[in-house]
Amino acid sequence: MSAPFEKQFDTPVNRHGTQSTKWLKFPPDVLPMWVADMDFAAPGFILDALRERLDHPVLGYTDRPASLNEALRDWLAHHFGWEVPDAWIVWVPGVVPALNLAARCVDPGDNLLIPTPVYHPFLDLAANAGIRDVRVPMRLDHDVWQMDMDAMSAASDTHTRMLMICNPQNPTGRAYDAEELAALARFVEANDLLLVSDEIHCNIVLDPASRHIPVAAAHPEIARRTISLYAATKVYNIPGISCAAAVIPDPGLRRRFLDARAGLMPGIGPLGFIASEAAFKDRGPWVGELVDYLRGNLALLAAALGPRLTPLQATYLAWIDVRDLELEHTEPYFVQHGLGISPGEQFGTPGYIRLNFACPRSVLADGIERLNSAIEARLNALHG
Repeated sequence: MSAPFEKQFDTPVNRHGTQSTKWLKFPPDVLPMWVADMDFAAPGFILDALRERLDHPVLGYTDRPASLNEALRDWLAHHFGWEVPDAWIVWVPGVVPALNLAARCVDPGDNLLIPTPVYHPFLDLAANAGIRDVRVPMRLDHDVWQMDMDAMSAASDTHTRMLMICNPQNPTGRAYDAEELAALARFVEANDLLLVSDEIHCNIVLDPASRHIPVAAAHPEIARRTISLYAATKVYNIPGISCAAAVIPDPGLRRRFLDARAGLMPGIGPLGFIASEAAFKDRGPWVGELVDYLRGNLALLAAALGPRLTPLQATYLAWIDVRDLELEHTEPYFVQHGLGISPGEQFGTPGYIRLNFACPRSVLADGIERLNSAIEARLNALHG
């Protein structure tokens, strides 16, 4: 790698003393590789923008600058060729709050359709909104996790009003291809559904043969049915900055979304606006160098785990098959071996673990050693 960021990504950052959620969850002798929070410094151009704002001593209630909409619109056009009018954009303090607002756009008695495994806050949405969800397992076909349209069709009825997905998919790492999204669009139209697409990992595509495709851009015939969610927080490693955007083309659906947030959502702070605008204006090499570094990390992980590792196209989250370990509870077992992971049952699919490999290589090597030691110990206990 010839770019200047290699040293930055390769240098461990001591996060102790920062109240880091990632590093506080487990005892000090446990290496945390669970939550989607990279152990890389945020890029300098974002930190510089924040420092400049902090030169002013008042951090009061702040209105959204018009330039933020322009930055997001230019970013969507630059990366995905999607021209989005100002009127379609609604700013919210995070993608998870936006998911919860979206779930409140359907009526009591309606159902959410959710393919699993899935980012675990999806599994709380129906209960939070006072409705019901219908969880449909994805199909594993030749090591590729795919939405099972036949199973989703069989699970749908007249009360099924909304389908919620991640694209790129979390935790399986899929970047859905054009054919899959075309089938999804047909399914949504045929079943008269609303579609919510969480696209927060859209710029972290590791497979050179894959790309991120916003479904509402690729299929304008269903755009009026869609809520597409974006934030700079995952790509630029600023998840502690609360700012996200919902792109909602249909005025009626947008009004329902806005009405759902009344009295529930706090405003976005000035630092959220500043950091997000700096990220969306970025056209420099930082993201490309990050993706290159993550590809190297993924190669190390794939060499160490072989077929246990689900082939990954996007995100920095490895989905690892440990069904043969016959563990009732995966998280405490791996903690006993010094490794903090996210258990598959959290995502609706026991027998797997999710591991965050967005860290310096030296840290990843330590994590791989702990992971393989835990797997070997369990297999030895089972089979002698």
